[in-house]
Amino acid sequence: MTAADRWREQLAAWAIPEAILANAPESPWGFATECFRRRGASSPDPAPTPTTRRALEALPDGGTVIDIGVGGGATSLPLAGRAGSIVGIDAQADMLDGFLANAAAAGVEAGGVTGTWPGAAAEVEPADVVVAGHVLYNVPAIEPFARALDAYARRRVVLELTAKHPLDWMRDLWLRFHELERPVGPTADDARAVLADLGFPAEREDRVVAGERVSGGFGRREDAIHSIRKRLCLPADRDAEIADALGDRLREFDGVWDVGPVERTVVTLWWDPYRA
Repeated sequence: MTAADRWREQLAAWAIPEAILANAPESPWGFATECFRRRGASSPDPAPTPTTRRALEALPDGGTVIDIGVGGGATSLPLAGRAGSIVGIDAQADMLDGFLANAAAAGVEAGGVTGTWPGAAAEVEPADVVVAGHVLYNVPAIEPFARALDAYARRRVVLELTAKHPLDWMRDLWLRFHELERPVGPTADDARAVLADLGFPAEREDRVVAGERVSGGFGRREDAIHSIRKRLCLPADRDAEIADALGDRLREFDGVWDVGPVERTVVTLWWDPYRA
């Protein structure tokens, strides 16, 4: 089995069983625009992350950036001080609205394309740096995704992802509410192995994130709980149980409610395209 096959197989194992989906009061899929817009609005971080540093290393003054799965712009807007323009690509049009508003506030020229990568590649021009933050675990077929990244980046590709699957921290919740064991993979190690097989020898840098918001956060506690209830395919009358099960994974930061692991490892992968 190739590394790409292993990645695809492990991602498929995260599918929610049909019996649970059939009783879900709402779809467990999709992302809360509020969180992503707030994350983008808080950029740039005064302490640049490894992802930001690696992108800046390759980005010339006035250079161009493509941000795939842009959300609110949390991955690319920390580059606004140097970038001449940023193009964000996202499957959710409301995410792009948030990104464009955040980009305007940051004072950088920006454009948005509704779609997914690599399908949306035909609608953009190559850029100096191409970034994709917290997208890979939504990509079963890494090969066409990565080859398009490499083709569209003149100077560097920079990826950010969690060391483990982003829903790994909910393992105990699935056991408690559905008696369902969740997979242990794939991981960032698996992603890097796929890239290596494709001829992209990605460098790696890890950072531990603790004591800060995991998501962009929610204005109301009940909305943070709802985000997890939705993922777990549970009805609203289970909110108190969910809050109890979350424990200190549901917390407040400066009036904003966050939900997620207390600590996690975030991985930056990057490579410079080879042009013969």
